[in-house]
Amino acid sequence: MYSPLPEKGRLSPAPHIRSGFSTNKMMPITLATLLLPAAAGIFNYGFRALAILGVSLASGIVADNLCTRLRGKSWRLEPSTLISSLLLALILPPALPLWMAGLGVFFAIAIVKEAFGGLGQNIFNPALGARAFLLASFALPMSQWIEPSGFSADAVTSATPLAAGFTSGLPAGELLWGLFTGSVPGFIGSGALFVLIGGLVLLLTGVIDFKAPLGYMGAVVVTSLLFGENPLFHLLAGGVIFAAFYFVTDPVTTPLYWPGKVVFAIGAGILTILIRQLGNAPDGVAYAVLIMNAVTPLIDRYIKPRPMGVTRVNRNAV
Repeated sequence: MYSPLPEKGRLSPAPHIRSGFSTNKMMPITLATLLLPAAAGIFNYGFRALAILGVSLASGIVADNLCTRLRGKSWRLEPSTLISSLLLALILPPALPLWMAGLGVFFAIAIVKEAFGGLGQNIFNPALGARAFLLASFALPMSQWIEPSGFSADAVTSATPLAAGFTSGLPAGELLWGLFTGSVPGFIGSGALFVLIGGLVLLLTGVIDFKAPLGYMGAVVVTSLLFGENPLFHLLAGGVIFAAFYFVTDPVTTPLYWPGKVVFAIGAGILTILIRQLGNAPDGVAYAVLIMNAVTPLIDRYIKPRPMGVTRVNRNAV
């Protein structure tokens, strides 16, 4: 007859080692890093940006509450809902009508996320899926931009540097600096500086790994050089920096293992430039990442680590 094992010797199911760094801790950090580009967007576009951010957050909360209650579950506010709502708001034009912004966020939460089963089950990134929906449904309002004018009521309609091309009338150095600080027309959170600061925080806190952002930005640089384009312009313009730190690092819609994540990121970077150069979408980031989201199951199937102790089978020896 065996006596019970002492407490230290008892067996338990995996995982046996826990880091203490859970999703509940990662999401508030991610949400906090988005506040800086949001504040910069309000500084650049004033009440327009503030209104879109407010409507987007409210619409996301309503959509999440409604979907949860339709499932017969008790509702509590999830940080992931706020993150998706804020991400979409930050990649919208500041001149977009408020009801379109609210509809876009509702689509992101109710359709792209909850219709697939909720957090952890969605195939596509909710913010990018909703942006693609808005681009397909409201092409004209989604392509109308204004000059950053703070809280001034006299906003001047203008084209983005991506739409106008690198030779947009500004000297190269002034244009790149404007893209870096967000002082040229773009979406609400388009200042690369503020997104980079948030991304650095995510890296230093261990929320994301450097491999996927580096692979994505590296692919953008190499592909743009192959087209004879200025790589720094393509890095700073549009949503490339946003995608590098917030979309190609999404733990739900990207591959499970780091080799697959790098393949995903490189594929998204190549597609971004191909769409910009050969397609009709000036930015191309949303479509590039969504295409790679659809390829993620295939990547997971063929690119995965070898189990410990398992060696390759020599088929010629059989």
